[in-house]
This record gives sequence, C-alpha cells and structure tokens, in this order.
Amino acid sequence: MTLVILLLAGLSACGDPKSEAQNTPQPPPAVPVSIEVVQPITLKDVMVLPGTAESYQDVLLAAEQEGQVQWIGAREGQQVKKGQLLAKIDVDAKKAALNRARAAYELAKSQAARRLKLHKLKVVPQEDLDKATTQQTLAKSDLEQAKIAYQQGFVHSPIAGVINRLHVDPGEFIRRGAPLAEVVDVANIRLKCNVPEMDVRYLKAGQQALVLIDAYPEDKWPGKLSFVAYKADPATKTFEVWVDVDNTAGQIRPGMIGRAAFLRREITGAVTAPLSALVDKGGERIVFVEQDGKAQARKVELGVISVDRIQVLQGLKAGDQLIVRGQKLLEEGMRVIAK
Repeated sequence: MTLVILLLAGLSACGDPKSEAQNTPQPPPAVPVSIEVVQPITLKDVMVLPGTAESYQDVLLAAEQEGQVQWIGAREGQQVKKGQLLAKIDVDAKKAALNRARAAYELAKSQAARRLKLHKLKVVPQEDLDKATTQQTLAKSDLEQAKIAYQQGFVHSPIAGVINRLHVDPGEFIRRGAPLAEVVDVANIRLKCNVPEMDVRYLKAGQQALVLIDAYPEDKWPGKLSFVAYKADPATKTFEVWVDVDNTAGQIRPGMIGRAAFLRREITGAVTAPLSALVDKGGERIVFVEQDGKAQARKVELGVISVDRIQVLQGLKAGDQLIVRGQKLLEEGMRVIAK
C-alpha cells in the first residue's frame, strides 16, 4: 500500500506545469545601454606638441667703452621703451675730451684758412698750406672720434622690454665688452616646438595655432606660426617651428612649458565614434552596435583622433546604432535594451 502511494505522488509531481517551468533555464536579462546613431561629420585633425616659451627678443647690452659707471636709470623688473637711456659711462671725461678735440679742430681750421689766404698772396709756400690742410683733416678726424666716444658713454635700450638683470652698479669700473644689462621683450612670446617629419608637411608660416601654458591650465592664447625649419635636427630628426603669441598682459614668462595645437587638416564625411565606445578584446579594438535588440560586435580600423572622438575607417557605417554606454558588459549576441 505504501509503494502505491509513493508512485502516485511521483506521477502527480511529474505532471505539474509549475514544477516544469521552475526547472527550465531562463535567458539572462537584457543589458541597459545608451545608443548613438552614427552620422558623418567634419573631423578636425589636430596635432598638439610640447614647447618652451622664449622671449621674442633678448638683448644683452655690453659696454662699448671702458670707464666708470656714473649713472644707471633703470632697475630689475622695470619696463623700458626703445631708445630709453639706461646708463652713463665716464661721460664727464669723454665730454672734456670732446671739448678739447672741438677746440683743436677749430684752431686747425682757422690756421688752414689763414694759410690759404697767404698762399694766394704768394706769402707762404704750398708746403705750408699742405701742412695746415693736413692738420685740419687730422683734427676733424679726432673730433669725430671724440664725438663717437662721448655718445658711446650713453647706453640706450635697443628694444622695448623689461630689465631682467643689471650686471653693474653705479660707481663700478666696467671694461669694454663687459655685460651691462639684459633686456627682454615679454610683450611678445615665442613658443618653440619640434615637429616630427611626417607632420611638418601640414605646417607653414602664417598658419594659426592655439597655445596653452601649463602654468595657466584655464587659459588659451591665439598664436601664429612665424617659422618652419627647412632642415631637420640631426639628433632628433624633427623640425623646429616657432609660434608667436601676443603677451601684452605679461602672463607668460620665458622658460615656461606649454603646448601648441596645430590644425593639420579637415576630414569631411568622417565616420567617428567616442573614444569611450571602444572595447579592447584580446588586443583587438571593437565596438558594439545594436541590431534587432541584440549586441553585435564589430572589429574596427581606426584613423585620426580629435579630442574625445576617433575616426573609424572600417567596421562602422552611417546609420548604425552604436552602443556608447554599457558596452563593457556586453558579449556578442547578448540582449540589450536602450535607455
């Protein structure tokens, strides 16, 4: 009797639909994803290169004559204009020498004039006239030299800029050719960059660029290429380019590190994807597209990177439903639901 009851209970359990449903494997739930419809765009191929800021002009003034530094009219950090007087070197002594040379010339000039009158009157021979004329010529030459020496005692700035350093103080004796002051033009800054040989063909003088300085991460400066080297550096095989920047505000200082962004070209009708949409599967770059509610993996060939997007040369086409969020959780054929 007990055996019969157990058999009936077993048959009853085998015929229960609820029990059968519980034992059937359930498909995994659909993965929530975000989708972007692929559309061709104009892609800007931008190249960013590091560089170092330099002053547009950097002049080291040297003494043209030796002597005592009598006066200095500027200090470090002071703005100066082009032609502004910066220092006087032994000008009192040179002024006295100039006065003596001028007096000697006037005397020689008057003597030559008298000799000429007397020669016309047949009073003095030609030899005396020649000597007087020669003395006048020599005196004039001495006067010109004295003028030059006197003028060289006044040191003027050849450019507008800032006194970066003074090498002497008033009262010091300075030798000819010794450094006197360093003047830098900081109103204009030049960023020097090195361009790889494969990219130099895209650049030319006069081209616009955008300059970023690491010390001012929130600021950007418009710049212009002023020079593209025709010969590569033999050590680095790169070509030097100069980007000139208006620095009237004086924020950028020579020696600062920055970057310059150059537009190499514009690609029209480019198929692109966000960089974040790429997935690395075993060393291969793939993207996922949604098709009929399922994820389809596509191996892609990549091209130019522009900011946060990348050109897709093969593997993606206009109109595809590109999965841009949730793709890292997907495998081929998994069900997805767009949100």
